Amino acid sequence: MSEVHMSGTKNQLTAQENKAELIVLGKITSVFGIKGWVKVYSYTDPMENLLKYSEWQLKHNGQSKRVRQLDGRKHGKGLIAKIEGVNTPEEARLLSGAEILLSKAKLPELPEGDYYWNQLIGLQVVNLAGQLYGKVSSLLETGANDVLVVKACSGSLDQQERLIPWLLPEVVQEVNLETAQIKVDWDADF
Repeated sequence: MSEVHMSGTKNQLTAQENKAELIVLGKITSVFGIKGWVKVYSYTDPMENLLKYSEWQLKHNGQSKRVRQLDGRKHGKGLIAKIEGVNTPEEARLLSGAEILLSKAKLPELPEGDYYWNQLIGLQVVNLAGQLYGKVSSLLETGANDVLVVKACSGSLDQQERLIPWLLPEVVQEVNLETAQIKVDWDADF
């Protein structure tokens, strides 16, 4: 997500925006074509959802910059996008590796019981007996169902990493964002 050109104040982020809760939705991977388009890897599902947001915040080498996405589409197994003011492959190359961020407040509200993955990362996972397995470090998409990757933390039952299927209500019994905890019906020996 090379070095992003940060001159000028038009696209600079304010201190308040830098402190806002941002979420990484994707990254710019490389140059596409000769007119300044970029290849984009999206973390959204479906991947085209990233293109619904015309204003992106790019973070690269510790610097942030607001940009406007003018056009974008699916191309092969990924996405391509045209960014305002980027008109040559050389300018596009400067954006390679930049993370694409969006304020969490701009994400659509989800129905009750649905969660964004980023809401689950860092939550403690406990079994029905109250034993702490650890914290969610990431999630895996397996096709059949998503899987919580739970890594041991201070106070964990043991040092074992656990892969717990995201199956409601069979395995995942309760998600409480206020207490930062997920209760699961999952045997410690699995």
